[in-house]
Amino acid sequence: MSPRAPDLSTPYALAAERKSDYRRDGHVVLRALATAAEVEHFRPALLEGAEASRFERRPLAERDTYGRAFLQMFNLWRQNEVARNFVFARRFAQVAAELMGVEGVRLYHDQALFKEPGGGATPWHQDQFYWPLETDRTITLWMPLVPTTPEMGVMTFASGSHELGHLGDFAIGDESQAEFDRLIEAKRLPRVAGEFFAPGDASFHSGWTLHSAPGNATQTMREVVTIIYFADGARVGPLDHPNRRFDRDAWLSGCEPGDLAAGPLNPILYSLRV
Repeated sequence: MSPRAPDLSTPYALAAERKSDYRRDGHVVLRALATAAEVEHFRPALLEGAEASRFERRPLAERDTYGRAFLQMFNLWRQNEVARNFVFARRFAQVAAELMGVEGVRLYHDQALFKEPGGGATPWHQDQFYWPLETDRTITLWMPLVPTTPEMGVMTFASGSHELGHLGDFAIGDESQAEFDRLIEAKRLPRVAGEFFAPGDASFHSGWTLHSAPGNATQTMREVVTIIYFADGARVGPLDHPNRRFDRDAWLSGCEPGDLAAGPLNPILYSLRV
């Protein structure tokens, strides 16, 4: 008989000061959002889903800055039921809603972001540059599946940068790194570098929070799963550049600007009304 699956609907005791930290800084680290045993149970299915979704097969040397930063695999929840149960975890979604101060959240999408041994740095960027969502109530959970040291590429945040909103149309790359490095320096935004993460520790950051990560200087793959949430009731925003048009087609299929952002790939994962 296979062991019973962990119950990821059980609540996490989110301290009021962690909510205040998130709203002030645009990011927060929560220890043991999942236990090591819970991560160990779900990790094989998440790895299976990531491999099934992988499209990048070129050697590191043949890729550009973006391609060297990480292997990016989407929609693990659609690959197998166990991965789905992890991505749809009510515990994670409830924390996302509480940090943002909203009644409910929908899934935007999940992704595996695996930084290979010798993988390059992730340049400074704002996630919400890519998202055609007409709301600032967006948040990303970032959770390693293995013990992760700063040398493996733990994220660095520019605290308070979420308050500045949209800072320009810069996709992840050399230009975003140079532009945002100058902006962070000019505005004297604190740079908060990541520390050690145990499996199940998680960071959360706002869609407008500037963040980056160093390269992976170890011989161990940095295995990270992210889940992106947005406030239930948000509407689709302008499709004003190719990245947002791509995202609409990929994750908000059938939705037009002004419509509720509620496509078939955007289930409600937590709501006070349910």
